[in-house]
Amino acid sequence: MLPLKPEDRPLLSPHLSKLPVIGGRSGAGNTTNMEVLLQNRPDLMLMWTEKKHGFTQPMDELQKLGIPTATVQVDGLDTYPEAFRFMGRLVDRVERCNRMAAHTERVMSQVRAAVKRIPPERRLKVYYAEGADGLSTECSDSIHAELLQLAGDCNVHRGHISNPKGMERISLEQVLLYNPDALVVQDRAFYDKVWSDPAWKGIKAVKTGRIYLVPQSPLNWMDRPPSFMRILGVQWLMHSLYPQDYPIDIVREARTFFSLFLGAQVSEAQMHKVIYRQ
Repeated sequence: MLPLKPEDRPLLSPHLSKLPVIGGRSGAGNTTNMEVLLQNRPDLMLMWTEKKHGFTQPMDELQKLGIPTATVQVDGLDTYPEAFRFMGRLVDRVERCNRMAAHTERVMSQVRAAVKRIPPERRLKVYYAEGADGLSTECSDSIHAELLQLAGDCNVHRGHISNPKGMERISLEQVLLYNPDALVVQDRAFYDKVWSDPAWKGIKAVKTGRIYLVPQSPLNWMDRPPSFMRILGVQWLMHSLYPQDYPIDIVREARTFFSLFLGAQVSEAQMHKVIYRQ
């Protein structure tokens, strides 16, 4: 279980919120607490692998601990349904995991249908702003920008990733040349200042106020880590970019997702705060 901020723990089921924090094994979450892991002696370690972008979790050290290990391959959101069904069989939670798989398939089908209805000339150009200055981003083929691909291949920063971990540095001059229709922002500090920053005022997205801060609780809905939360994140992104073409009640959808995937009953007021980062 990855570390959570104290304010995020109510967004999990009571059982999940009491689990020990062991950490992760890849990317920025490479913080496994081996002492806590050994103390808890799990019955099974489930490892993630992703072939498309070359992500794997190092297993040699963990296998030496003598804890049974299984690997699940997830190469993108479309592969989650089969991964859920596999996990259901693995841990004898078939009915629940089948519901998770069916929910994911429904979301992906709705997203694909909505994108298909939007003609290319109406699809927004989106800049994905990461970091405190907004000048880190992701290439169009990065796993970290998969939601932009699903939302109509709208990422303005084209090309091939130079590092699987992403966070490509670019200049403000390049962003000005892109002149995106919308900004999708990860960092709260950058989001708060970009509205009135003179250096960014000439960009179309800032002029029109189309700046969207990615929800982060209890895990990031879009990226870092690129987790199952993206199933909800792609709905949030589509609704943010195309509210008329994807007219869902995002608060209700999020509450349904939290109940099914996290075992948490989150109130409408709580979810509103999660989505809009108040």
